[in-house]
Amino acid sequence: MTPLIPALCLSVAAYLLGSVPWGLVIARTCCGLDPRLSGSRNTGATNVARLCGFGYGVATLLCDLLKGAAPVWLAARWDFSPPLISVVALAAVAGHAASCFMKFRGGKAVATSIGVFLPLAFFQLLTASVLCILVIWRSGYVSLGSLTLVSVLPLALAVSGLWQWLPLSLCALVLVFFKHAENIRRLRAGTEKSWLKSRHKADEPGNP
Repeated sequence: MTPLIPALCLSVAAYLLGSVPWGLVIARTCCGLDPRLSGSRNTGATNVARLCGFGYGVATLLCDLLKGAAPVWLAARWDFSPPLISVVALAAVAGHAASCFMKFRGGKAVATSIGVFLPLAFFQLLTASVLCILVIWRSGYVSLGSLTLVSVLPLALAVSGLWQWLPLSLCALVLVFFKHAENIRRLRAGTEKSWLKSRHKADEPGNP
């Protein structure tokens, strides 16, 4: 049985690591911009890429993935039980969504949610990610792709028999949908910003 104190310590560390706003750090350090004041006013990879460039968005994505994957990998390495691994994972995702370094505000929990499943259910995550990319490619909406990913992942886990991670995936689904409430309203109203249109606009002469 996993000792409670190490599990608690790792959960706290996971929350603190998840709270690091890499999008804000990268945008301020490399571009001199605060992503909370421009674009979608979000510190996630999509807004950083839109404001600073694709490479900076990728760097933000990788950092946000890592802060979810690292504590979960450690928990699995230390033979924590699935429920305790799930607690560590949710602590990392909660840090990303409600950062203690940003007055308990944060990102939309997608990248870190993906990160926590990298060590746990790689191929199921890969399936959901491929569908996510296809939806973004066809629709131009990153938000719709993100919602697709977290919706497909529980189904992929169930079909694969990985029931131990199903509660974690459902918690991630609820949190991501909650954080995307405004995006969902815009999608319904037809006013959501398209990634493709945003890129084309940014590439037009006279646009920074």
